[in-house]
Amino acid sequence: MSEQLLVTPLHALHIEMGAKMVPFAGYDMPVQYALGVKKEHLHCRQAAGLFDVSHMGQLRLKGANAAAAIEALVPVDIIDLPAGKQRYAFFTNEQGGISDDLMVTNFDDHLFVVVNAACKTQDIAHLKANLPADVELEIIEDRALLALQGPKAVEVLAALNPSVNDMVFMDAEKVQLVGVECYVSRSGYTGEDGFEISVPAAQAEQLARELLSDEAVEWIGLGARDSLRLECGLCLYGHDLDETTTPVEASLLWGVSKARRADGIRAGGFIGSDIILEQIATKNVSRKRIGLIGISKAPVREGAQLFDADNNEIGVVTSGTFGPSKGMPVAMGYVAIEYAAIGTEVFAEVRGKKLAMKVEKMPFIAQSYYRG
Repeated sequence: MSEQLLVTPLHALHIEMGAKMVPFAGYDMPVQYALGVKKEHLHCRQAAGLFDVSHMGQLRLKGANAAAAIEALVPVDIIDLPAGKQRYAFFTNEQGGISDDLMVTNFDDHLFVVVNAACKTQDIAHLKANLPADVELEIIEDRALLALQGPKAVEVLAALNPSVNDMVFMDAEKVQLVGVECYVSRSGYTGEDGFEISVPAAQAEQLARELLSDEAVEWIGLGARDSLRLECGLCLYGHDLDETTTPVEASLLWGVSKARRADGIRAGGFIGSDIILEQIATKNVSRKRIGLIGISKAPVREGAQLFDADNNEIGVVTSGTFGPSKGMPVAMGYVAIEYAAIGTEVFAEVRGKKLAMKVEKMPFIAQSYYRG
């Protein structure tokens, strides 16, 4: 292991469990365990998978104006976010591009923010540069982050604290687990029902072992995390989203709150809002994020160029793999707008061959979030 790589509080446990470790966003992270990526993926869809996502950045924003301050940086309604609720958001830049996607939770006395590991340093700098003096930014260094995902996640976690049974998708509460206060949200990035759990670092291993003691639970590495989120049409920052991609191009219109749109009660006012609101109004974009399924069995990976039937280059794949639950290759990418209609046939270049693919509605498999 390279000396510079950071480790999570669960690093020793991953080694003990036989994880194959790889560098990821500056951390030494488990890509898979003994089960292997495909079996881990299917186990999460059928039972419960445990993910170490402690490499993500955890932040607190405190102060009466915290919601208004972060709302100036995202096209999302944070001012009216109820206590005990979480919302997906993204930082935008002057060109209307996305500089990171994040989760914002209202814990009443503070906002709890989770940002991507690879963007952590720039996000903190961005917040520091833009937050007013009366809003305090606290970087949380002493907590781990676990995700428990899958149809059996609720019964597993409820065995430690039955109160989680009453939570629905995007609820967030402070919950006692293994004798300590954890921040628990009913959310995740697999398309399955499940929870994300911020736990004090000192108790992270105890909580992980407690969850793993349930026969329904297996460790899941980054490999299956990627295939699970891709089957459910969820973007990975730095791949499907970046500084040059607007929310409209990325098919993330649902992520621009009604309150912040041109006819909303707090229209615009976020960085790049003029460009984004104009794109929403005119639908004038030259490319669009789309889902693709393979017609052959060969997976199509990130970076594969996309062509039309006349061999004109029309786009690029930004994420791609074989979907174990779908039973066929799945991918997402960007194509020129005239090729974005569902059912359009396109061709991906893989090792000099053109493989036929079809534009498909996402998610590729149904999401199973618990909405009550």
